[in-house]
Amino acid sequence: MAAPTSPVVNVMLAIQEKKTGSTVDLYRALRQFIVYHYSEREAQNLEDDLQAVRDMRASLEKPADSLDARRDLLQKYFRALCLMESRFPISPEADHVNAITFVWHDAFKQNKKASLQNIHLEKAAVLFNLGAVYSQIALSSDRASPTGLKQACNSFQLAAGAFAFLRDQEAGKVAVTGQATVDISSESAAMLERLMCAQAQECFYEKVIADGKPPGLCSKVARQVGLFYEEAYAALSIPPLNQHFDRTWISHVQLKAAQFFSEASYRYGLDLHNKDEIAEEIARLKSGISTLADAKKTAKGVAAPLLEAVSRLEAKLTRNLERAEKENDRVYLMRVPAANSLPPLPTASLVKSTPLNEILDASKEKMFLTLVPDGSAKALSRYTEMVDEIIRTQAEKLQQGSEITRVRLKEMDLPDSILALEGNITLPMDLKEDVEAVQTVGGPVGLEAELQQLKDLRRVNQELLVQTEELLQKEAREDAQFRSQFGTRWTRPQSSILTKNLQDRLNRFAGNLKQATDSDARIEHAVKEHSALMSILDRRPIESALPSLARPIMSLDGNEDAIVGALKLSLRQLESLGAQRAGLEDMLKEMKRKDDILPKLMTTNGSHEDLFKKEIAKYDGICEEIAQNIDAQEQLLLQIQAQNDHFTAVFNLEDYRASREKCYKQIAAAIAKFQEIKDNINEGLKFYVTLQEAITTVKQQCSDFVMTRNIQCREMIEDVQRQIAGLSFADGKSGSYNYPGVGQSRAAASEPQAPPPHPTTRPQMPYYQAKEQPTTGFSQPHPSYASSQPQPPYHVPPTAGSHYQQPPQPLGPEYGQQAYPGWQGPYYNAHAQQPGSHPRPPYTIPGPYPPPHQGGYYKHQ
Repeated sequence: MAAPTSPVVNVMLAIQEKKTGSTVDLYRALRQFIVYHYSEREAQNLEDDLQAVRDMRASLEKPADSLDARRDLLQKYFRALCLMESRFPISPEADHVNAITFVWHDAFKQNKKASLQNIHLEKAAVLFNLGAVYSQIALSSDRASPTGLKQACNSFQLAAGAFAFLRDQEAGKVAVTGQATVDISSESAAMLERLMCAQAQECFYEKVIADGKPPGLCSKVARQVGLFYEEAYAALSIPPLNQHFDRTWISHVQLKAAQFFSEASYRYGLDLHNKDEIAEEIARLKSGISTLADAKKTAKGVAAPLLEAVSRLEAKLTRNLERAEKENDRVYLMRVPAANSLPPLPTASLVKSTPLNEILDASKEKMFLTLVPDGSAKALSRYTEMVDEIIRTQAEKLQQGSEITRVRLKEMDLPDSILALEGNITLPMDLKEDVEAVQTVGGPVGLEAELQQLKDLRRVNQELLVQTEELLQKEAREDAQFRSQFGTRWTRPQSSILTKNLQDRLNRFAGNLKQATDSDARIEHAVKEHSALMSILDRRPIESALPSLARPIMSLDGNEDAIVGALKLSLRQLESLGAQRAGLEDMLKEMKRKDDILPKLMTTNGSHEDLFKKEIAKYDGICEEIAQNIDAQEQLLLQIQAQNDHFTAVFNLEDYRASREKCYKQIAAAIAKFQEIKDNINEGLKFYVTLQEAITTVKQQCSDFVMTRNIQCREMIEDVQRQIAGLSFADGKSGSYNYPGVGQSRAAASEPQAPPPHPTTRPQMPYYQAKEQPTTGFSQPHPSYASSQPQPPYHVPPTAGSHYQQPPQPLGPEYGQQAYPGWQGPYYNAHAQQPGSHPRPPYTIPGPYPPPHQGGYYKHQ
C-alpha cells in the first residue's frame, strides 16, 4: 500500500512489481537456435535484434530511472516476446530452445516463485508489471490539480486494461503448466482489474465533488465506485485469493466499498431532502450508517487517513439523520420504509478498462522478420485458405437450416396457433404499432375533447367578430347623430363609405365561420357514425379484441391435450436444434481464431501436406455435428407437419384464422377512419387559430379607425361651434376639410396650406393615422396583412376529403389583397403550407376507405 505525496481526498492502492529470480541470457540461446535451424549467416543478420532482446531483458532486471521509462520498456519487451513466441519454441524438448528458464517471484508473497521453460510465464509477468507500473504512475499523480486528477484516472484505467489483457491472453496458458503463482492467475488478474476501475471511478468522484455537481449525480458516481470495490472484495473473499493477500488489503477494499455505499446514500439523501422525500432520506441515511459501522468492526490495519475519512462521513450521516428525523416528527409525519424495501441506488459508470491491444500489437515491429521462410509463409496462407473454405461452407449450411425452419413454421402458422390456444394472442407488429400510435394520442375517446376544442375556438372567433362589428356600428351611429345635428356643416365623409372594405372583410369572415360550423357538424356526425367501428381501438390491451382459439365443444376421444402436448414438445426440440446451430457457428469462429500453426510450420521437418492433414482434421468433429443437426431438423419438421395437420383438424383452425383475419381488417379500417377524422379535426383547429389571427388584425384596424375618427370628431365639433359663433377665418378651410378618401394617402391630404390667421387654429388631422410610407386604399396606412403581417403559425395544405369548401370570392382591389390572405385550399379555407412549417397530422397511411369527394362531404355517408 502506498500514498501519494500531494494531499488528496482519498487513500488509494498501488501494485508492486514482480521480481525476477535470475538473470536470463536470451542472446546465446536464441543465437544457437538460429544457427542450428537456419544458418550462421542468418544469425549474423539478426545480431542487432538478438542484442536488443538481451538488453531489454537485462534492463528489466534492474531498477528503472523513472516510471515512464519502466512503462515503455515493459511495452517494448512484451512486443518482442510476441515476435519471439512465433519463431522460437521455448520448452524442454531437445529441438526447441531449451536453455532458457524464466523465474518470477509472487508479487504478494515473495517466498513463492515459478520457474518454467515457457515464454508465457515471461509474458504474464511482464503484463503484471505493466499494470503495476500504471498503478504507480496513477498514485504518483497530484490529484489535487485537474491535470493530475485526469492523469491518475487515465493511468488507473490503463492498469485495469493491462490486468484484463493478462487475464484473457496469458493467465490460462500459464495455468495449464500447474506451476503458476497466484498473482498471475485469472482470479487475481480479474480482481486487480476491478480494483483499478474502482480507483479510476474514485478519481471521477473527486472531480464531480470539486466541481460542485448536483448531489444526485454525485450519488450515482459514488455508488459505482462502491460497486467496483464490492466486486474486488468478493474476489478477495474466496479461494484462492482469500488466503493469499495480506489482511490489510482485504480490509482496505472492504472499508472502501462500505465508505462509497454510505457516501452514495449521503448524497442521495441530500437530493431526497431537496424534494421533501424525508421518509426515504431517513431510511437511506440509516442504511449508510449501518453499513459503515459493520465495516469498521472488521477493518484491521487500514491507513489512518481512510479511517478519518470514514469517521467524517459517519458524522455527516448522523447529523443529517437527526435533522431529517426532527423534521419528520414535527412536520411530515411520514412512515419510514424498511431498508430492504428500498430500490437499489442508481449508478453512473464513467470508466472502463482501457484496451491495450493496439499498444501491445507487435505486427508493426521489425524484429526477426527474416526468420519466417517464404515457403512457410506460403504454406501458412494455403492452410488459412483451406480453413476459410470449411468455415464458409459450414456457415452457409447453418444459415440455410435456420431459414428453412423459419419458412416452414410460418407456413404452418406456428407457434402462433399454440400461443393463441393459451391466450397469448399478438397482433402483427406493423398493425400493433399503428394501434399504439392511436392510443398514444388519446384514441377515439380523445376525439370528444378535440371536438370541444373546435367548439371553443369557433365561439372565440364568433365573439371577436361580433366585437369588431360593434366597434364599427357604434362609430357609425355617433357619426350619424352629429351629421343630423349639424347638417351641412358636418362635412366629414360618412362612416359607411370609409368602412365599406372593412365591413366586406368582416362579412367574408362571417361566411367562413358559417361554412366552418357546417364542417364541424359533419365531423361530429362522422365521429358518432363511426364510433362503434373505432371503439375497438380503445381496448387495452388491443389483443383482447382478437378472437380466441377455443377447444372443441365436443370431444370424441378427449385426446386434445395429448395432441397439443406432442406438438409443443416437438417445437421445443426444434428450438433446441436452432440454439445448437448458433453454438456450432460460434465454435467454428473460435476454432479459427485460435488456430495458429505458424510455430509448427517453422519447426517441422516433415511434409507440409502431412501437417495440414493433421491440423485440418480438428474441424471434422464440428462438421459432423452440423450435418447431424441439419438431418435431425429435417426429420423433426416432417413430424411437426403431421402433428400440426392433426392439430388443425381437431381445433378447427381454419375458422379461427378466418375470424382473426376479419378482426385484423376491422382494426385496420378503424385506424384508417380514426386517422381520417383526426386529420380533419387537426385541420379545423389550425383553421380557427389562423382565422382568429386574421380577425384580431382587422379588429385592431377597426380600433385604430374608430380612435382616429373620435379625434377628428372632437376637432370638427370645435370648428363647427366656432363657425356658428362667427369665429371662423377666411382661410379657405372653413367648412371644407381635406379628408383623405379611400384611395388617397395622408401625404396627399396634408399638402401645405396657407398659415392660419389665428394662433389658436390647430392643424387639421386626417381621419386615419397613416404610416410613413404613402399608400393607396384605406387599409394601407397599416401594413398589408397578406404581405407584411407575420405568417400564421399553422399553414395547412389542402387535402382531398376536406369538409370545408369556400366558393371563389373576388379580391378587394382597394385593399390589394384577398378577403382572407392566402386562403386557397378547400378545407377550412386553409392557405397553402410552406414545407416544414407545421407538423404533419399523426396519421398519413391511406386507409381502406375511398377518399372523400373533393367538393363536399364523404361519398359513403
